[in-house]
Amino acid sequence: MSLEEPRQPDSYVAEGTVDYDAIEELLGEHVLGRETHSGTEAFVIRPDEVQDVLFALRDEAGFDHLSLLVPQEYEDRYESIYYLTKYEDRTQEVGVVVPTPRDNPVSQTAEPVYRTADWHEREAYDLVGIRYEGHPDMRRILLPETWQGHPLSRDYDQDRPQIVTLAEHQNPIADDYHDAESDTMFLNIGPHHPATHGVLHLKTVLDGEQVVDVEPDIGYLHRCEEQMAQQGTYRHQIMPYPDRWDYSSQPTNEYAYARVIEDLADVEVPEYAKILRTMSCEFGRMMGHFLAVGTFALDIYGDFTATFMYAMRDREKVQNILEDLTGQRMMLNYFRVGGVVWDLPEPREEFFEKVRDFLEELPVAVQEYHDLVSSNEIFQTRTIGTGILDPEVAKQYGVTGPVARGSGIDYDVRRDDPYGYYEELDWDVITEDGGDNFSRFMVRMQEVEQSARIIEQCIDLLEDWPEDEREIQANVPRTLRPDPDAEIYRAVEGAKGELGIYMRSDGTDSPARFKIRSPCFHNLHALGEMAEGEYLADMIAALGSLDIILGEVDR
Repeated sequence: MSLEEPRQPDSYVAEGTVDYDAIEELLGEHVLGRETHSGTEAFVIRPDEVQDVLFALRDEAGFDHLSLLVPQEYEDRYESIYYLTKYEDRTQEVGVVVPTPRDNPVSQTAEPVYRTADWHEREAYDLVGIRYEGHPDMRRILLPETWQGHPLSRDYDQDRPQIVTLAEHQNPIADDYHDAESDTMFLNIGPHHPATHGVLHLKTVLDGEQVVDVEPDIGYLHRCEEQMAQQGTYRHQIMPYPDRWDYSSQPTNEYAYARVIEDLADVEVPEYAKILRTMSCEFGRMMGHFLAVGTFALDIYGDFTATFMYAMRDREKVQNILEDLTGQRMMLNYFRVGGVVWDLPEPREEFFEKVRDFLEELPVAVQEYHDLVSSNEIFQTRTIGTGILDPEVAKQYGVTGPVARGSGIDYDVRRDDPYGYYEELDWDVITEDGGDNFSRFMVRMQEVEQSARIIEQCIDLLEDWPEDEREIQANVPRTLRPDPDAEIYRAVEGAKGELGIYMRSDGTDSPARFKIRSPCFHNLHALGEMAEGEYLADMIAALGSLDIILGEVDR
């Protein structure tokens, strides 16, 4: 595997769009055919030529970001779809489709090209049954190793009894790391431990107090969200599920599903509803960041009585506003296909006043965090220069959101692939160049201020919007049935990063395939790069700086 910076791309972009004919010429004989996935061209290739194609797309055409791998099974074949884009231009997208026969679903691994493909392909094998030749660690990732069958395969018997045994923990580097001056120890952290931010198991190898190897063991909170979505209908039954993914900042999850189905079904959302959506998403981002800041301070120096409770105080204020708007405090279910469920609460003047009072008090609250946390000597010692994530390494792991922007990567889907009302508003994308735990904290604090800027502009627009033009819902058919074999991938900027969804239609009112692109899944994969060589305490700080939500990691 090479983590070197790819060469600068040649001219495969013309007037803001990808020149797919030039891409096809670049790939030459590797191309077996072309498909259109709702505006994105995808090239069909042979399963033994994956690396050649992806290296060409990364190094020659500049596609340095593997957003998503979609594994799926048809009646006559298995298929892996790699969706690629660019950190410098999110609107540039290309797909790579790799079909494999049903009797031998084996494809060449993409891991040497994009390190993030490691976890993608393990999940594909675990749930669908496709194997990736040359993969460095072709084991299950969500289910126990002794699990029989693949839950998303067509012939899976979900009534079959499963006998799950626990393998004895072993030091994975015991055979090749012993020398006269080292003394390695295998340490289990979690899955039930407050420092793991949920049910996460970290298989950690220490040499003294330094981390030699760490492997996140996930899947303890896997709830078959993708399979449940495939059994629901587009119009009504899928929308309640996204609140359960990143349950710290729910509205952005709802927007991820709304965007993908509305683009697939060609639904035009009213401008007024877009503003309501944008405002609620920024309140959701605040909720997520407040929780991240509070738990991070708790991880670093055990500050429960001050910083954590301050964070909960401010998060409660946001929840009170969203409760007024949506009627709920956690599982909001405010979005609908084509708009939102209802308008602002009456009397509107009281809602506006409540929001403006919160925004007016926010600068003082933010300064309190800087007084308590960012200027705290213990916090600085524990976070500055620890958990370093180099930007090129971050790109290899598909890292996005505040974790990427804390490494100086100027990437934000709200700006780079605009949706909602973001393009009409004045706000900034926050980046920090440190690449350490401190930088990731600072990005989140500054993003709270940017969310306040966006919310204030939304409130101004909503206040002045003519009463007879307050349209909250598009005219959506009672039953949605997109064209058979229509395929699409769309993403939004969640509190944790790029949250995307792939869907394929089979002509019915439910998706034939529903795949979630979790930013926490990608960000957590990079933990080993951040922790290796660090002290054990610094690894805990690095994990906290990632702000993972296990409901989104496992889905």
